[in-house]
Amino acid sequence: MAVVAVADVTAGPGVGLLPLVSLGPAFAGLAGSWRRTAAIGAVAMALCCSLGLYDGLFENRRGYTALAAVAGVTVAGVAAAVVRGRQERELASVRTIAEVAQRVLLRPVPRSAGHLRAAVSYTSAVAEARIGGDLYEVVPVPGGVRVIIGDVQGKGLEAVETAATVLGAFREAAHDEPRLTGVGARVERAVQRTLEGEGDGEKFVTALLAEITEAGGVVFLNYGHAPAMLVRPSHHVVFPEPPQHTPPLGLVWGASDCPEPYSVDFGPGDQLLLYTDGVSEARNAHGAFYPLGERTGLLADPDPQHALDALREDVVAYVGGPLHDDAAMLLLRCRQSADDVPERLANASAPPV
Repeated sequence: MAVVAVADVTAGPGVGLLPLVSLGPAFAGLAGSWRRTAAIGAVAMALCCSLGLYDGLFENRRGYTALAAVAGVTVAGVAAAVVRGRQERELASVRTIAEVAQRVLLRPVPRSAGHLRAAVSYTSAVAEARIGGDLYEVVPVPGGVRVIIGDVQGKGLEAVETAATVLGAFREAAHDEPRLTGVGARVERAVQRTLEGEGDGEKFVTALLAEITEAGGVVFLNYGHAPAMLVRPSHHVVFPEPPQHTPPLGLVWGASDCPEPYSVDFGPGDQLLLYTDGVSEARNAHGAFYPLGERTGLLADPDPQHALDALREDVVAYVGGPLHDDAAMLLLRCRQSADDVPERLANASAPPV
């Protein structure tokens, strides 16, 4: 409005710049509150009157036409600001409810779980969403820790609902079942019931279940998921593969389809990274997959969360833009010494697998 006023005084009444004063309340209605828009509209009306009197435009219709234009734009701007404010309040309420639901579904993992230190990273492929079809959980149990990471086929609310089913079944079974295979069976039954109720026989969930015991080992149960990455203190990298590949959750129909547990050593200083295909299948501009096994140097930070954040930033930088799929990562570190293990767990015996 100041620029229009200066230009109008400089150019004179013959140019007809006075109606452009209405740009002030017009832009205010797009960005400000209705009160701010009304205030700027009042200033615009006063400025229009002043310039109209200075230019002598009220001797004819030009001055009244410009004044009517400013008044009309001000009223429209106030109405737009009121509608936009109502929509913003409704959106804020929906986001608050969504954030609460997201925190319930994907709860923060404990930074210290038994003899382990843990960190998690989640990046949703859906804009402004914190969760999608990927899932993870860490459950401390007597003698160790049980974890799960998985990837639901598809995206959107249906994928989130299926992820909630898997996590709910795992959280309950992890405390009740003495064997990891029993946990997997409980989760599989829950997924089968959910998918049968939806009448969709083509949906599935890839998942990797693991039990890390204080005895110095980790046992896996793999339902068609990418293998974990095991990093030794010497920076030697291992991707433990299952003895035989089995279908994902939701596609297991008989005893022959159930996965066999397999184990590896996991001692002080070792790191275990569980991830979804949003990480392993991330591609750069040339179509090359992300070289996860070559990025173990990023996990050298003493703080597991800082190390995982660095790895996540490297994945995003490698892709060169937003990720095309949900990406979840769960990092577990075995403490360097037994002195770091809480006393209440030091005397616990490892559960059977």
